[in-house]
Amino acid sequence: MRNEALIGYLLHQRPYQEKRALYYLFSQQHGVIHGIGKKGAPLFMPLQLFATGKRDLKTFSQINIASLNVVQKPVKQEDSNANSNAIGNSEAIEDNNTIMSEALPHDSITGQHQYAALYLNEILWRLLPTEDPMPILWHHYQDSLRQLKQPLTADELRLCLRQFETYLFNELGFSLTLKHDSLDNPIEPNCTYRFLADIGLVPIVHTENSERAITHTVFSGSEILMMVEQGISTTTLNVWSRLHRQMIDHLLDYQPLQSRLLWQQQQRYQL
Repeated sequence: MRNEALIGYLLHQRPYQEKRALYYLFSQQHGVIHGIGKKGAPLFMPLQLFATGKRDLKTFSQINIASLNVVQKPVKQEDSNANSNAIGNSEAIEDNNTIMSEALPHDSITGQHQYAALYLNEILWRLLPTEDPMPILWHHYQDSLRQLKQPLTADELRLCLRQFETYLFNELGFSLTLKHDSLDNPIEPNCTYRFLADIGLVPIVHTENSERAITHTVFSGSEILMMVEQGISTTTLNVWSRLHRQMIDHLLDYQPLQSRLLWQQQQRYQL
């Protein structure tokens, strides 16, 4: 790509030289893109920028917070080059690579909701492949950030995260089959199952030797059938949270999430 206009959200950044940073951008047009640009790009804000480069690591320039009308209007791939010239001319007055810091019509994410937003960012930049367009997931991410800018109860916050995780699993090709076990038998309400990400729901035969092996990774058949019936709701939220955590941990090869550790530390500090 050469001076291509992109709209996206910053997922992660690392220092790169004295005045620049390595950015992981979740773009509307191309999915996750890695690039180098001037330090100072904000999290959780829609960014408008230009990307140049043929290799995996691009050069980002003219990074600005996008206006609401630009974010809400889908950007077509074929229009990007035409938009590039128009936007470039209007922003040529600004110093190249400048981050806009003036008052803008975007609400910010504050308080504990920031930990939830950091969690969404971390699972995206760690799980999504680079330069693989995912426009549907991009819009779900944008909608999730909008929710996190609103006052939410604890359950509403968890519902927001579980719903987004479902979209992410679908995009990655992981569909959760809850109506049948790993042997393709219907789920029985009085049985107990262990969830294995690569296999599915495995029936557990209770014996004295297996009691010690049964931990929080098991689900009752009645819980699973309620999940199928109600979907992700306040009633089934705890069960979905347990199941999704196992999925996320599996996809991350059981490496810890920094956002989860920050959240746990913050909860301990409050206590």
